[in-house]
Amino acid sequence: MIERSPLCASAGALLGDTAIRDYSSKLRAFNAFAEPELRRVIGALHLGPGMHVLDAGCGTGEALAWLHEPVAPNGTVIGVDLSAAHLEAARARLRPGVTILQADLIGAPLPVQSFDFIWCVNTIHHLRDPLQGINRLASLLRPGGRIALGQSSLLPDMYFAWDARLERLTNEAVRSYYRERYGLDERDLTAVRSLLGLLHRAFLHRVTIRTVVIERTAPLRPADRAYLLEAIFRQTWGARLRPYLSPVDYAELSALCDPGHAQFALRRADFHFLQTFTVAVAEI
Repeated sequence: MIERSPLCASAGALLGDTAIRDYSSKLRAFNAFAEPELRRVIGALHLGPGMHVLDAGCGTGEALAWLHEPVAPNGTVIGVDLSAAHLEAARARLRPGVTILQADLIGAPLPVQSFDFIWCVNTIHHLRDPLQGINRLASLLRPGGRIALGQSSLLPDMYFAWDARLERLTNEAVRSYYRERYGLDERDLTAVRSLLGLLHRAFLHRVTIRTVVIERTAPLRPADRAYLLEAIFRQTWGARLRPYLSPVDYAELSALCDPGHAQFALRRADFHFLQTFTVAVAEI
């Protein structure tokens, strides 16, 4: 089922995070791309039958099923997200025992001490005050409950193993774009690295952290190709980077990102992609 809360304002949101935002295609692509690694991470969290789980920032909902599998048949999973478009996509994959709620993370009308486990991935730093968000989530945990904060790309991704210079310039261009569009400084752009510190500042216990590597080489699965081509080459890079690269570098990047070009990166035998996924876990 899907519920809507009156508390859908974005007062705590950053980066234009509002109820009408729509990153559905990028979220679906990432979840299909990273599913093998994300499932292994969830499997190592030792969820069990009958547990009550919250996916805080559930996006398009792929992880809802992965979280529900180990807690079935009597456990429940609730997914919360602010975006109406994301929840519309999530509704298509709902199963018994799973509920989704449209609400701001801070103001979601959820009872305190009602969850055994909270999964929060690529979400907490969309808030203007991430520590407030963690404290709010911690209040929803039962005694002994745990929270897992996940974040992709704490370390720089590797796209062009054969051209570190162009890769560096591209990453710098992306940061310049975000600084100019959203008025963010370097500390804002690198704040995602502070998961461990945030959990300690929230005075949570038994804090642990681990990082896994998502590694892809040619030939790519369809899900890998779709994520890299659509979510990265077209939606994250594309024409928006033209002002931040020299004409020569932009032309070279465009060739590598163009499926119709002889130099298309995803057809190269030496294509080697690396991305990290980090999960920090703490106990109330």
